[in-house]
Amino acid sequence: MPAALRLLWLGGLCGLCRGYFEGPLYPEMSNGTLHHYFVPDGDYEENDDPERISYDLDGEESYSTYLRRESAQISDAYSSSDRSLSELEGKFRQGQEQGDREEARLGDSFLGLLLHARALLRETRHISSGLRDKHDLLALTVRSHGARLSRLKNDYLRA
Repeated sequence: MPAALRLLWLGGLCGLCRGYFEGPLYPEMSNGTLHHYFVPDGDYEENDDPERISYDLDGEESYSTYLRRESAQISDAYSSSDRSLSELEGKFRQGQEQGDREEARLGDSFLGLLLHARALLRETRHISSGLRDKHDLLALTVRSHGARLSRLKNDYLRA
């Protein structure tokens, strides 16, 4: 086969392939998800026409009506998920605020316990200093009585 004929044959084959892949992409809903399928320019089988495939239309009159209904369902799903996320964020924020309040309450009760312990320690120290004063007074009294008894004993033994 001469080179020119081979080039012509290869060019024709590439042209056919190029025409096959340049066709439009049509959207299709299947199992609740959006897909695109390729329909070549020119002739394709009758069952590939989206306007005539009855089981893909779910009872709608045309494919565009079907797509509008599907896009409305998708937008409803997105808006409800947005609402759900907003509610979830609100509940999360409430939980954090409640946790912060509990921490503050625990901090307040801990601070109250510290203040109470400090007051008890101050009172104990005050009582302790008072007891020390009484102990010193008692020791002074005992020495004084001891000195008096010792003098009385000496006076008794001399007499």
